[in-house]
Amino acid sequence: MEKTQIVYDDFAKVDIRIGRVLSVSSFERARHPAYKVEVDFGPLGRKWSSAQITSYKAEDLVDRLVACVVNLPPRNIAGFNSEILVLGARNTAGEVKLLAPAHEIEIGEAVF
Repeated sequence: MEKTQIVYDDFAKVDIRIGRVLSVSSFERARHPAYKVEVDFGPLGRKWSSAQITSYKAEDLVDRLVACVVNLPPRNIAGFNSEILVLGARNTAGEVKLLAPAHEIEIGEAVF
């Protein structure tokens, strides 16, 4: 492991929710290639993220379910207010790929 071991109570502080991508636009001012992504969490509302998921075409991301951390403080990224963290991982080619449910899940549902 690269990080310090935590207990369940530490993990329970992270609010990970399922959302649906509503819109995606290019984000040229970002230091690393990124999109501005709007995600709908149903009863929790809509939130924005600067997400480094440019291995996907913008139009292919719209309407996809994604897992996001929703309780981080907003972060200013090149003048853009990023409110959530869209979760992903690098594949063997080094591309960031989304972590998303394999089945249809109600938006706003918590991940545990």
